[in-house]
Parts: sequence; structure tokens; C-alpha cells
Amino acid sequence: MSQYSIEPLDFSGLHTYSLFERPSKVGVADFARPLRPGMRLAEFLTALPKQLAGQDFPELVSRLAAAKRAGRPIMVGMGAHVIKVGLNPVLIGLMQAGLVSSLSLNGAGIIHDTELALAGKTSEDVGAVLGSGAFGAAKETGEVLNAAIIDAARRGIGIGQGVGEALLSGKFPHNEQSLLATAARLHIPVTVHVAIGTDIIHIHPAADGAAIGKASHHDFRLFCRLVSQLEGGAYLNLGSAVLLPEVFLKALTVVRNLGYEVRHFTTANFDFMRQYRPSVNVVQRPTQEGGKGYHFTGHHEIMLPLLAACLLDACAEETQP
Repeated sequence: MSQYSIEPLDFSGLHTYSLFERPSKVGVADFARPLRPGMRLAEFLTALPKQLAGQDFPELVSRLAAAKRAGRPIMVGMGAHVIKVGLNPVLIGLMQAGLVSSLSLNGAGIIHDTELALAGKTSEDVGAVLGSGAFGAAKETGEVLNAAIIDAARRGIGIGQGVGEALLSGKFPHNEQSLLATAARLHIPVTVHVAIGTDIIHIHPAADGAAIGKASHHDFRLFCRLVSQLEGGAYLNLGSAVLLPEVFLKALTVVRNLGYEVRHFTTANFDFMRQYRPSVNVVQRPTQEGGKGYHFTGHHEIMLPLLAACLLDACAEETQP
């Protein structure tokens, strides 16, 4: 006998309904299809479950292919981690295929890309050298980049163009692996958005704050011009958690303030974890008046080659007779 003064609730009067009449979010028609050896990428995409990213990823590929087909821009903004995990060849392949209309980097991006062009290697062991004060003191990195930035400011161009042209003129041994050198060769606009003090080249004797500010502000205005032409296109944020999402949102408000119609476009954020600013400044707010934004969480070294391969495949299919 229970010692409590209350009795358990009686469920006998509960109203029920038929499972067959109830709306449901998941059905077997939405399930993944069995995979088989030798599947083509297009078949792989159709085999994904029609749920969450399994539905969103093929849709993004389709939207990007449609933007390419319509001659609309596919802008790429990215953090330096994408470079550090070895994805330059993948991005260069997209650039050569005409699937990247512009590239936007932070200050770390030009450092790692330039070191790769110069020496074929980058990303020092910070923990091993920070105690001695040697972190960031690589001589060639500071000299080449600061000279290029000072020259860019003198010539009235941006950091992206200035560094890319400096790499080409320097004929460095690994230029074919450089995003900046490739963009300069293909005449693809590159903008570089710098926060003073965040990059190792700012501690070098040759650093010129006025030149850095002037050339980076030139690139911001150039980025705004690119965003003003984004209607019907796409903006991809690859691994930038703070700086480029903030730059993108400011550029978007500038162009709308100036009367440019930029409402219907696609955005996507790729990163190994979800961050506030990409979620709000890239995926949500910019597309709430007619576009669509997507989130894909995963390792760059897997997700971006997958995206590139699927996009190249989709565009190749459209050109086949």
C-alpha cells in the first residue's frame, strides 16, 4: 500500500488519434538511398537523406551552379585556417574553373599564403618559440609583405592586389600553390581586411601603419563594390569566425544605403563549429529579405573538397551535350 495521500494519475481517459492520420516530419521517402561502389557525385548527392544538411547541401550546390550559369558572382571570404590545412589547391582549382569571382582574406591569410609561396611551408610552432620572444619574427615574411603593402599604398591599390603582384614579380618557387599569386595571374579581385596588431608582420621594423590602413581601407571599399553586384549570386564564409562576417555585414549596409538592390542571394558558412557572428551576420540577417543562408559544420579539409567536387561536377554536367 502506498504511503502517499495522492494516487497516480489515471491515463484511461487519454484521447488518442491514428498514427496514419498524423502529420510527421520524417518518412521512409526521405531516407538515404543505399550507396554502391563507383557512384558519381551527382548520384551521391541524390542518395543523401532529405533531412537537415542532407537536404541543404545539394540545394546549396544547385544554387551555386545556377549562379555560375547566370553569370552571377560567387564571392569567397575565408580565414587562414583553410590555408593551413592544405586547401589552396582545391580553391585554386575553383578559381581556374571560374567558380570564384573574388576572394577576401584577413591579415593571417596573406601571411600563410605568402610563406607557402616563398618557402613551401608555413605555420610555426608558437608554443616552442613564444617564451624566447621569437614568435612571428621570420625575416622574409615581414620584409616581403611589408614592402608589398607599402608599395600598394603608394600606388593607390589594395593589399590583395599588391601582394599578389609582388609574389608574381618575385617569381617565388611555390607561386603555383599561392591563392594571391594565382588570383593576380587570373585577374581575380582579392581584398584583405586587417586589424592592426593581430598579424606578425605588424611587429616587424618595416611595418608602416599608415600604409597598412590605407591599402586595407582601399580593399574594404573594393569589397563594397563587389557586394553591390551580389544580387543573384552567392557569398561563402569559410572559417572566419569574427572579422569577415563583420566586414560583410558592414559592406552590405553600405551598398543598400547607397541604393543598390542586393536582396536575393545565397550565403553559406562552413566551419568546424558554429559561431555567433557567421550565424547572424552571414547566414541569418543578410538573407532575411529574399535570399537563403546555410550552415555546414565540419572539418574544412573534408567539407570544402566535397563542396568543390560536387560543384565542379554539377557545372560539368550542365555543359555536356
